[in-house]
Amino acid sequence: MSRPTRRLVIAVRADPVICGHSGEARNLAEVALTRGFDDVRLLTWPIPTLQAAGLPLKPLDRLLPYSPGITVERPEAVGDYRVPDGRHLAGLTGRLVELLSEPVPTVCLSMYLVPHTQVINDAVTAARAAGFAPDVHTIAKAVGSDVTNVIRSCLREGRFGAATVLLTTFLASDEVVAVSEYTRDEIVASAEEVDAHCGTTFAAQCRERVTVSYPPIDSSAFVDPDPAAVDAALERRGLKRDRYVLFLSRVARAKGIYDLVIAYGQMRCRDDVKLVVAGTGPALEHVRAMAKEDDRIIFLTDVDDDEKPLLMAGCAAYALPTKPEPDFVETFGIALAEKGLAGGGPIITTTTGGVLEAVGDAAVIVEAGDIAGLADAVDRVVLDMSDDERRDLEIRAREHAMTFDRVAVFDQLFAEKPH
Repeated sequence: MSRPTRRLVIAVRADPVICGHSGEARNLAEVALTRGFDDVRLLTWPIPTLQAAGLPLKPLDRLLPYSPGITVERPEAVGDYRVPDGRHLAGLTGRLVELLSEPVPTVCLSMYLVPHTQVINDAVTAARAAGFAPDVHTIAKAVGSDVTNVIRSCLREGRFGAATVLLTTFLASDEVVAVSEYTRDEIVASAEEVDAHCGTTFAAQCRERVTVSYPPIDSSAFVDPDPAAVDAALERRGLKRDRYVLFLSRVARAKGIYDLVIAYGQMRCRDDVKLVVAGTGPALEHVRAMAKEDDRIIFLTDVDDDEKPLLMAGCAAYALPTKPEPDFVETFGIALAEKGLAGGGPIITTTTGGVLEAVGDAAVIVEAGDIAGLADAVDRVVLDMSDDERRDLEIRAREHAMTFDRVAVFDQLFAEKPH
C-alpha cells in the first residue's frame, strides 16, 4: 500500500454522538478528500465509553457511512481500572503519536479543548521529543461549550488554575478558531477574567489570534428534499404536512423544551397542529412525564440523519426556544441553519448566544424564557401568517444558511495551510 501524501486528523466526539461537533467533523472530513487530503482520520472514543457516559446517541444501525479514505479510529483504553480516566486519553494520544511518527504532512484539528486539544498537544510534544520531527500543523476549534460550560464553570467555582490550563492548552495550537462571533467574545471575556485574577495575558493573545469558523453543513443533504420522500416519512410517523410543530434537537432544559411543552398547552393552534419532540437527551424522561396526559405531543427518539431534513421540510413551524443555562448556552445553533436549508415552516427561536448568527433576519424571535410570548409566536405563525410571509421567510432562511455550506467553510478554515 502506498503511503499517503497528506493527512488530516480530527480529534472529536464523532458519530454516534448527537451533537454539532460530530456533524462538523463528518462534513470537514468529506470535503478534505476533494481538497488534496488522501488520508482523513477521525480520532474518537470507543462506543461503549460513549454509552457509559450517558451521551445522547444516534441509532447505531442507521449511521451514515463515510466515504472511502475516511477512517474512524476508536483506540481502546491503555492500562487497567486503577487509572479510571487517563486510560482513554492515553489510547487517543498514543495512536496519534503513531500517526505523527510517519513522514506524512499532517493537519490536526481538535474540537473541544477538553480533552481533544490536550490530546493533540501532548501527542505533538511527545512525537517531537522522541525525535520523529512530525510535519504537523495544529488547529484548535472552540466549539462553544468549551467556554460556556468548562471555562465558565471554572470561573464560577474560583478554579482559576483549571481555567489557566484550558486557555494555555487552547493557545498552544498553531491556529485557534471559534465557532461563532459570540463564542469568540466569550473566550476573550473569560480570558479577561482570568487575567484580572492571575495577572496573565490571555485576553490580548485571544483578541489577536482567535478567528471565527462557522459550523460546516452539507447543504445538499437538506436543500430541496424529494416531496415524495417527505410525504412517505410523514406517513410512517402518522404525521401530515403543515400539521405539526417540530422540536428537533437535544432534549435538554437549555434547548427550551420545558418552555415549549408548557407553551403548547396554552396555544390556540394546538387543535390544528401536533407537537413533535424529536431527539434524546437528559430531560427526555422528565418531559415525557410532563406530557403523558397530552396525546397531541409525540416523541420520536430514533430520527436518523436521512429523516431529519424530511421532518423539517414538512412542519408548520420549527421551534427551538433555547435559553441560557449555567452549564450551556447556544453558541450557534446548527439545527437552526439546517432547518433554514430544508425549507418548511418558519423558524421560531430566541436571541440566546450566537443564535442570530445562525438564522440572520429570517426567523420569528421571542424572548428566551417567555412562555406566553412563545405560545403567541407559534399561534401567529400557524394561524395568522400569510403564505407570502411564510415563503419570504423560507427563501431568506435558505439564502442565509447557504453561507455555512461545508465547502465554503472548509476552504476558509484550511486556506493556505502547510502542505
